[in-house]
Amino acid sequence: MAGCITTSLLSISPSSCSCFYRSFNPLIASRRRQNSVLHSRHRLRTYRSFATFATSSGVFTSPEVAKSFDFSNEERIYKWWESQGYFKPSFERGNDPFVISMPPPNVTGSLHMGHAMFVTLEDIMVRYNRMKGRPTLWIPGTDHAGIATQLVVERMLAAGGIKKTDMDRDDFIKHVWEWKEKYGGTITNQIKRLGASCDWSRERFTLDKQLNRAVVEAFVRLHEKGLIYQGSYMVNWSPSLQTAVSDLEVEYSEEPGTLYYIKYRVAGGSRSDFLTIATTRPETLFGDTAVAVNPEDERYSKYIGMEAIVPMTFGRHIPIICDKYVDKDFGTGVMKISPGHDHNDYLLARKLGLPILNVMNKDGTLNEVAGLYEGLDRFVARSKLWSDLEESGLAVKKEVYSQRVPRSQRGGEIVEPLVSKQWFLSMESLAEKALQAVEKGDLTIMPGRFEKIYNHWLSNIKDWCISRQLWWGHRIPVWYIAGKDPEEDYVVARTAEEALAKAQENYGKNVEIYQDSDVLDTWFSSSLWPFSSLGWPDESAEDFSRFYPTSIIETGHDILFFWVARMVMMGIELTGTVPFTDVYLHGLIRDTQGRKMSKTLGNVIDPIDTIKEYGTDALRFTLSLGTAGQKG
Repeated sequence: MAGCITTSLLSISPSSCSCFYRSFNPLIASRRRQNSVLHSRHRLRTYRSFATFATSSGVFTSPEVAKSFDFSNEERIYKWWESQGYFKPSFERGNDPFVISMPPPNVTGSLHMGHAMFVTLEDIMVRYNRMKGRPTLWIPGTDHAGIATQLVVERMLAAGGIKKTDMDRDDFIKHVWEWKEKYGGTITNQIKRLGASCDWSRERFTLDKQLNRAVVEAFVRLHEKGLIYQGSYMVNWSPSLQTAVSDLEVEYSEEPGTLYYIKYRVAGGSRSDFLTIATTRPETLFGDTAVAVNPEDERYSKYIGMEAIVPMTFGRHIPIICDKYVDKDFGTGVMKISPGHDHNDYLLARKLGLPILNVMNKDGTLNEVAGLYEGLDRFVARSKLWSDLEESGLAVKKEVYSQRVPRSQRGGEIVEPLVSKQWFLSMESLAEKALQAVEKGDLTIMPGRFEKIYNHWLSNIKDWCISRQLWWGHRIPVWYIAGKDPEEDYVVARTAEEALAKAQENYGKNVEIYQDSDVLDTWFSSSLWPFSSLGWPDESAEDFSRFYPTSIIETGHDILFFWVARMVMMGIELTGTVPFTDVYLHGLIRDTQGRKMSKTLGNVIDPIDTIKEYGTDALRFTLSLGTAGQKG
């Protein structure tokens, strides 16, 4: 077996490595079960025998510790370890296994320091437990990364003069798989270069046939329980990506903007009788269905129950209502209600029974509801509308205003709140069980300060929009009945054959069906990772029965909600137990200015470049000696 880190094989004894591990990270001590440990002298003799054998095999030039280590040997040593099967677990019964599921990197990606961090920390845990004699399994894999991969392939095809719109779905998917086979192994080879002692014979990909079976099974079971439903609700829409994105995939930033003050004439009043409304998005006024004031605002009490005229709409009237939701101190204290384009307005409209108007197409242009502005890009329409309001005397003023701007985490563009038909997963009951897991002590989160954050998020959770308007990913296992209402007439099934059989039972032998064109959110398949990678839903599978639940999940604190909490919820709901007993969250690698590393900022350090100059060990020691659990 291999030592803690490549050079450690001959220079660090098992006992000293154990001391280093405990001083670095005591988390396993909080949860590990009692099991037999070989006597340190016996283990040391074993390591010396191993070193002698390795030397005779040509892996090392000498069983003695050299004064300096030639790190150019690291790749050769790693290949030898792997060829000897040292990373595979034993199946000894009665000996408690130690199991980690590697956070699967995106198949499109290349290594960054965040990968180097988690590989280092997890490898220390794995090698430490392996040295103790425990059956130890570290499951590697990669994620199909729906939006990210589709964008990469679209750009690749575009560079060759091919547009996605010029081909059908099957042809495009074929191109994606070809790309994956050609480039998908890059990050796997880079992780090996970091010395990760994974069992590569168990490597998984989130779109593998087995994992696809698990995803379909999870969807079917959750739908049967009434937890998955379809409906038209407000979502975050990315016009350039042409898909909905979840709340967690939207990043907010404070940016300078403009506050536009616009006159809404009061119907039936004098020409000078109007209400002035302040808005940052005047182009959405075509979707206004009410004007609201605070019931305690005496300035406007006389207008309640009257009607206002929406500017530039040829006289469309909307009611003037009152609600305590209106902030008297924002702008003029009068608010336009655009339920089709604002999350809060949408909720208020549903509460008050107001109609919902959508003024925008999926590509970010205005639709026919906008009248003369139909076909204009949303931002072009904003500029033209303001000019027209100025000409008509309905523009009061505009002023600089600092605002929180929602941007797509993936594409960086400003997302648009839109009402769209999507599939959702009801989260309240799942979140309650995940909260109880921590409360009862079934799950421990380290560092402990993140437990409060975990509890807060789960206590305020919203239903999860799980459908995405993409071609690459796990296709939603729903089939609609041709010629029927798609919101009412559909079947959920594991296969097309099963779907047809179900449809024929209810609609006759001549029924025609077609599958939903959407795919599931990437995080849906990722949330099943700890058990789908071990063979679930086949609970009799040897790996699942032996190694599930896993021991610990280790990852960056920035995906506590994206991934960790969702794995906990899905594990409890689908397998009846937490998928791991410990969560260990590390800080983020940042630059000298305290910024998270990103390609956009141009501050990314490629760990492979560092390895080429200093060796893997130098990098791993540096990362492991950093203070874990601090704000990063």
